[in-house]
Amino acid sequence: MSVQAVLLPVFAMVLLTFVLLIKTAVARRADIAGRRVQIRDIALGQLAWTPQTQQYGNSYNNQFQLPVLFYVVMTLALITKQADLLFVVLAWVFVALRVVHAFIHVTNNRVMRRGLVFGLGWLVLMAMWIVFAVRILLAI
Repeated sequence: MSVQAVLLPVFAMVLLTFVLLIKTAVARRADIAGRRVQIRDIALGQLAWTPQTQQYGNSYNNQFQLPVLFYVVMTLALITKQADLLFVVLAWVFVALRVVHAFIHVTNNRVMRRGLVFGLGWLVLMAMWIVFAVRILLAI
């Protein structure tokens, strides 16, 4: 696979992270400007944010949990030339599931549905790691 094809899902994940960061910042600014939140109430934590703002913030923070393993495996697969069509398809499935997870998180936030999507993403990422490890360890 070309470097561009391998990196495109990575760029999509980074874009999702930046979109959530911007949405979080805009929501926080609106909370403060609208006097729904006092700065002293959030100086040491985020518990005082309005629910929608907290949802954006939580979804943004989620992008630094499971996706970190995605970035690592994609980088290693690219460097070791293990990123073939199967790997890129799995990467896109993971990214799509992360987008759906973020959408659920910042809209209706149905925890069971969000958990199911998270679990599917986790399984896809685990499959990526297994494929990568087997190929490296067996020198395929």
